[in-house]
Formats: sequence, C-alpha cells, structure tokens
Amino acid sequence: MARTIIENIVIAKYEEQTFFEFCKYTTIRFFEILYFEKGTGTIKINGKTVPYTSNSIFVFIPDDIYIVNPDSATTTVAIKFLKSFFRNTSSQNGKLPVNGWFRKIEEILNSESHQLREMQFETESDRLHLVSLINMVATEYMREQTFDNFIIQNSLSVILHLIARNIQFINTAETVKAVKSSKIQQIINYIHTNIYNSELLTTKSLAEEFHMADNYISEYFKKHTDVSLKKYIINYKLKLVETRLKYTDAQDSEIAIDLGFTDSSHLNKIFKTYKGISLRAFKANLA
Repeated sequence: MARTIIENIVIAKYEEQTFFEFCKYTTIRFFEILYFEKGTGTIKINGKTVPYTSNSIFVFIPDDIYIVNPDSATTTVAIKFLKSFFRNTSSQNGKLPVNGWFRKIEEILNSESHQLREMQFETESDRLHLVSLINMVATEYMREQTFDNFIIQNSLSVILHLIARNIQFINTAETVKAVKSSKIQQIINYIHTNIYNSELLTTKSLAEEFHMADNYISEYFKKHTDVSLKKYIINYKLKLVETRLKYTDAQDSEIAIDLGFTDSSHLNKIFKTYKGISLRAFKANLA
C-alpha cells in the first residue's frame, strides 16, 4: 500500500509480505530509503545480491534497480522521493526546504564507495535514531486523513541529515590512506559540511580550526590524501555542480553563488579547466 503524503514523495508500508512486486516507481524515483523492520531474505541491486535482516536500511539513487526476495515474512517501510520533487515545478514543494534536503542527498549521490547501498553507521545510536524516525513517519502515514505534515516534514529532514552524516563518515574513512588519520577525517568532514561557506574553507580558516600553521595544513593534507587541499575542495564543489545540473532545474548563476564562485562565467571557466568541457556542453550531453 502506498500513498503520496507530500507532493512527489511516496510513503509505502508493506507488512508480513512473502512476495514483492517490481517497484512501479523505479523509472521516476530519484532517491529512496528502504527499511526492513522485520524479516530475512536477499535483495538484488543492480545485478548483485546481498542479504537483508531485520533493521537493515538501504538507500537507492537514480538508476538503481532492486528486487526483494524474502526468505521469511517481511515488513518494510519505503520513502521515495520522485524525480520531480527536486525540480521547481510544484507550488506545494515551494513551502518545503527542498534546497536544504537536496544538499543532504548530494553526499549520497556522490558516494563512490556505497555501491550496494546498504547503510552503515558510525554509531549504533545513529541507527536507532534513524529507525525511530522512519517508524514515526510510517505511523503518521498509517493515520490516513489525520496525518500531521509538520511531523512528517521535520522527520524527513532529520532522516536525510542522519543518512548524509553517516555516508560522509564512510566516504571519509575510505578516502584517507591505509594509515588512517583521525585529523584528516575531521578536515574532510569539515570541508564537506561547510562546502557552501567558502570563508570557512580558506587555508587560514582551516589552519585555525585544526590548530595548524597556515603553511603546513596544505602539506599535511596532501601527504595523507595525495591531492592538494585547494584541488580537493574545487573537485568536490564541481562534483556538486554536476549533481545539480543532472537532477535540478537550478540556473548556472544560482549554482555559482551557492558554491562560492564569483558568477556563472567564473564557474564555467573553472569547470572547463578541471573537466575539459563547458557547462553548456555538459548539460547538452545529459539530454
């Protein structure tokens, strides 16, 4: 059973299922959270099969295709953001913090390590918080006409934040060399968290934040990541630019301002230098 609670977001709960039909929303789904409240079985994702158990949580991004094959009666909750949600075509969505939600999902869209999409958590408390919030959304959903949009909207915001935070932790752990440095993890996390605030990402600001000399932090960063601090920040920004161009209707000028470029011309120049293609040509290739 599925119902659209907020325009272009579908909430679905299936109880004690021994068979799951192919998801009809696959072609128009942008992002999905799938929580296995109860049951065991396997889930085939993009041709690869992994097991699930009670309290497993998976996330899916555009083009992911999955099929659930239960071994025992399975109860799931699915929260699906449709592709149209993050495009500026809905008057109802205009009342929601859509841009803020997209920023949280960006980390997941850019995750290279999360190929099988099963969530891993930095702490067990994060898992428990996420499960509690998903259940809260499902409970409001089950109340049919008496659901509270305020609870659902705010719960979804925290859900996305928790997912993004833990994806960030996983990605950071895999970015650093075999000899892990908690300081490097902290720096990378700080960069990702503050990527929309360029003033906090200057060498001086980062050196002050992490109690290092201005002329040492860049050397330290490159030693542990094999890439310069400046290049890492620019490359990460350009990943976010690509994501915005692919999945939203944001104008070049909006993206430029959001990510700390002087204007769309400056963004285009940097994009072409690093990617070897102009913004216009990149968008044309998406068509």
